[in-house]
Amino acid sequence: MGKLRARVFIAGMVALATVGSAPAATASTEIADRWSSPGPFAVTVEALDVAHTVYRPSELGAQGLRHPAILWGNGTGASPEIYGGLLRHLASHGFVVAAANTPNAGSGKEMLAGATTLIAENTRPGSLYQGKIDTAHIGATGHSQGGGGAIAAGADPRVTTTVPIEPGPQGSATALRGPSFFLGGQFDTIVIPALLVIPRYRLADQVPAVYGELAKATHFTPAGDGGGFRGAITAWFRFWLFGDERARGEFFGSCGLCQDRSWSDVQRNVKALAV
Repeated sequence: MGKLRARVFIAGMVALATVGSAPAATASTEIADRWSSPGPFAVTVEALDVAHTVYRPSELGAQGLRHPAILWGNGTGASPEIYGGLLRHLASHGFVVAAANTPNAGSGKEMLAGATTLIAENTRPGSLYQGKIDTAHIGATGHSQGGGGAIAAGADPRVTTTVPIEPGPQGSATALRGPSFFLGGQFDTIVIPALLVIPRYRLADQVPAVYGELAKATHFTPAGDGGGFRGAITAWFRFWLFGDERARGEFFGSCGLCQDRSWSDVQRNVKALAV
């Protein structure tokens, strides 16, 4: 991302942090009805370590539940709280979200450091997280530069699925190890879908990959509560990290996303069609 576009991005994100997320397409199908609403868990936000903020269910491990983890990367110049509504939403659906505090998450290393901390805490005697993290199911997601960081993190064997949101150029799509859901915005003039997102989706032919383009979405739509992206992101992680069969049909088989007019383009590769 060039310096001019980075400055535009930062200014836009600061404005959104003040007034809320930009308007997004209104979904009318099950993606929105089921997955855009808050989940059943009360949410706590606190420091995980000096470099990460954690968004988690307030009560961890209820009835023996082990929580999958999600690693989050911010856009250039942004902080986790700019995306606070989305991260709280994911936590309300049972995920422990480790958000890297850095405004430069493109390497993926800052995000993966969150996984290292959670995995260590899962085995540390006396830790709040001891025995409560499902370390075999870790997702990576992020926006813009953080979306590129998610792709970079997705090459790590600890990461089982990846959701790059309007991703920057970082990371290699051919190195992804698990199912991937690439997200673009129809009116994104910073990360233009046809030039910068769809080609990367097509490169990821070694894994089940889906491309979803949200109608009317700009580069700033994911800020705040995730806008129209929120439900689809939640459904993807519920299926791949929790094994929630209710979410399978949103992407595979009959593909609810494919029939949802709130999405201007949906593509699935050969491996995704076989799921």
